[in-house]
Order: sequence, then structure tokens, then C-alpha cells
Amino acid sequence: FAHQLRLVAARRARGARTGRRLAGDGELIRAAFAAFGHELTPGQKRAWAEIEADLAAPLPMHRLLQGDVGSGKTILALLAMLRAVEAGAQAALMAPTEILGRQHFALFSRLSPVPVGLLTGTLREGERRAVLAGLAQGTLPLVIGTHALIEEEVRFHDLALAVIDEQHRFGVAQRQALAAKARDGMANLLVMSATPIPRSLLLTRLGALDVSRIPDKPPGRERVRTTVHAMSQLPQVIEALDRRLARGDRIYWICPLVAEQESRDLAAAEARFAALRARFGAAVGLVHGRQEAEQRAATLAAFAAGRLRILVATTVIEVGVDVPEARVIVIEQAERFGLAQLHQLRGRVGRGRGESFCLLLYGEPLTEAALHRLSWLRETDDGFRIAEADFRWRGGGEVFGARQSGLPSYRLVRWPEDEALLRLARRDAEALLAADPELAASPRGRAARLLLRLLPPPEVEDPYAG
Repeated sequence: FAHQLRLVAARRARGARTGRRLAGDGELIRAAFAAFGHELTPGQKRAWAEIEADLAAPLPMHRLLQGDVGSGKTILALLAMLRAVEAGAQAALMAPTEILGRQHFALFSRLSPVPVGLLTGTLREGERRAVLAGLAQGTLPLVIGTHALIEEEVRFHDLALAVIDEQHRFGVAQRQALAAKARDGMANLLVMSATPIPRSLLLTRLGALDVSRIPDKPPGRERVRTTVHAMSQLPQVIEALDRRLARGDRIYWICPLVAEQESRDLAAAEARFAALRARFGAAVGLVHGRQEAEQRAATLAAFAAGRLRILVATTVIEVGVDVPEARVIVIEQAERFGLAQLHQLRGRVGRGRGESFCLLLYGEPLTEAALHRLSWLRETDDGFRIAEADFRWRGGGEVFGARQSGLPSYRLVRWPEDEALLRLARRDAEALLAADPELAASPRGRAARLLLRLLPPPEVEDPYAG
């Protein structure tokens, strides 16, 4: 009950803040549609109507846009950002990698009728100064960037909308840091993902985050056939790759990279690259995050152009790499990846015509639970269902705090088995706050305020902390 009381109070406090109505005459949006040249799908139309209604309301938007890779989330982000510009303000989109940021920048530059800036860590100093000046003076209405957007020196003239792409790749504090660059510290917030993090699902279930879904599959998109194999089957996997190469396919081979053992993981990726190169020759390339950006970009370009046929990579290619001719992805030590990350990686293939394949290789011995988790990916390609499974297995993390997975810190409640009990506690908290908003006018209100003081303080602002 205390947890729900805090959550309802925080939502009421956010709702009590009068935000800006972002309305416009639609001229910029019509121009973007003309350049786009396609009709929105039914799912996109529904999602856009919900986003548009949020922006027109006097309350700050806090919405998750979920849709699988290629479902058209980015065009909706552009429309929302142009609505902010029509209202006389600025908008920013933050992407987790420079590859994806530049991909969005190219699309926005083609479709947007107003100037778009790009801010990444590799910009030349002169280009960086020009973008920073344009944002501060308000002459640059739209900007695409990486984590560079949340650096202290980045100041906006009037930021009204913050869009976070691939929200599972950012921490809570990073997402909030961009929205906090608004004049009043409360920009409208739109987060996008093919597979929402467990914490986002927890927030949507508890009513703290609105959600729009794009269920439509892109036209012509076929389901990626997913199989699970032990590493002892590696010789057969290599033979299968030989047959796919003979058909003209291109292949990703993904190796894990975890910060705690980065050196060992990089050595394993380089060893896999050497082994495949010995087998398939100069058609094999390697990319990872320790390389210079120019070298990485050149290797990716060679793979996209077909000069390389097999690309050994770490998760640096998880988002933003679009090669329709790539029809096979092999993920080594798949048991070390989260379900959401595996689904994102699988989304690198199946982007063109013809059947595509995802091979999940696991190290032995594998626990029954881990095998069940990997097998789930064979059952569905629905990112929201995969995120729900991730939620069940990993928990939703903290509502008041920065943990993005793990079970809420209840001693007796079982999640999600006791979800009905939590809904009851939520209704009770809403009724109490409706009758006694300050928790001071009634004996029960004063008792509830004391209860909140007895609990460990949350890591975000608590309206009743005083």
C-alpha cells in the first residue's frame, strides 16, 4: 500500500504540473508526409492519434511506443518532433549508438522541412560548436544525438519533446537527464523500443507509463526461423553457413561482450574471426567497440556492399545496421544474452525478401531454465511477448529508483502472482489521496504519512518527504 501510495502521489504531482499544449497547424507534418510518400499502417495511425492527443493535452507526456524492428516507430517520432516545432519549440532524439544516430539523421534530413542537427562524440570541434550554438539560440529546431546530448554544455533554447530510441540501452538517469533540459525541467517524453525493459512493463502495469503499440509487421517481412544448438554442433553450423554463402546470403556472427570480462571476450571474438577467416578467406570481417570509428564504419560499409560476406561482431551492431541481403545470424554463447537483446540482434536479419535464419549457440552444460528461456525465442517473434517473458523471469526493477530489472523489494508479495492485490492497494491509495491530498486532514491520512516516513526513502522526489 505504501509503495502504491508513493506511486499515485508522484503521478498526481506530475499531473498537477501544467505542461505546454503542443499544437500546430499541421503544415510541417503534411510536408513530411509528402516527402515520406507512404500511408501509415493502421497500427501507426492509432499510435499517432494517442501521441498527438498527449501532446495537445496540458500535462507532460510520458509514453512508451512499442513496435518490432521495421514497424515504423521512427516516422512517428519525426511527426511528434515536428509538432513540437509547429508549437514554436525544439525537440531532440537520443539514440544509443552513433551508427543508429547517423541513420536517423539521414532519414530526418530527407523528410524534415526544417533543419536537423547531429550531435555525437566524434564530431569535429567546429561542427560541434555550430550545433551547440544553434540549440542554445533556437535556430536549430531538431537534433539527433547520442549520449552527447545529455552533456552539461548542451543547452536548449526551448526543448519541449525528448525522444529516447532503443530505451533499453539507456539507464533511468540518462533518460531523465535529456527531458530535464527543458525550461521547466519537464519535457514531454517519448521512449521507443522493440522490446521494452522489464521496468517499463512494470510502470505500464502500475499506470505510471502510457503505452502505444504498433502490432503491424512491415510489408513483405517474413518470420525469422530460429533454432537452438549446442556448441558441440559447431561443425554442422559451419557447413550450413557454407551452403547459405553459396546461395548469395550474407551472415552475421555475434560474440558476447560483457564489461566485466571485456578483454577475454574480445580475445574470443578475434579468435572466432581468425577461425572463420581461415575457413572462408578474406570474405570475413570483424567489428567491435574498441576499434576506431572510421575502421568500424569502413568494415560495415564493406559488408553492406557485399565485399565482405561474413561479419564477426560484438553487440555494436545490435541496432542501426540495415543490410537486407543478410539472411543468417549466428549468436555464440546465446545464454549470456538477455531475451530482449537476443530479439534485437535477431532483428538484423529478415529485412529483405526470402527466408532468414537465427542460430542460437549455447555452451554446455546448460541449465533447464536457460534452455527454456532460449527456446522461448523459437516460439514467438513478438517483441512485446518476449519483453513480458523477460519481465516474468527478471522482474521489473524499482519504480522509485534506478534498477531496471529484478523484483520490487516486497517481503511478502509475489510478483506477478499477486498483481490483483497490488491493484487493490492502488485503488485504496487513489481513494485516500482523492479525499486527503496532503495526507494531513484525516487520521488515516496522517497515519499514511507516518508510514511513508518509516519506509526507506525513494531515490526520486517524494511529494510527501517533508
